[in-house]
Amino acid sequence: MHKEELITLHQILVEIKDYFEMINPDLKFPQYYALKINPSQIHKSKLEHKHAIFVLGQELANAMKDIEFTGSARISARMKELAERTVKEIERDME
Repeated sequence: MHKEELITLHQILVEIKDYFEMINPDLKFPQYYALKINPSQIHKSKLEHKHAIFVLGQELANAMKDIEFTGSARISARMKELAERTVKEIERDME
């Protein structure tokens, strides 16, 4: 996927996050907010946006699990795995 496409996907996921926060103000997305990255930060690397997508995807899946959508636990686990893999890629790129 190209960087522009990743940024677009990142933006879509942020809009979904915003919707979840609007309907349930108690929802928190601590791991995503800890990254301090948002889709408007186009100077961030492709890998950083990719990692943010997986972290946010994991937290969104956890939020859906709380609303009892079926299958969201598997989505959350997969997003976590992909986020961890992306962190390793970022670390390798920094070496």
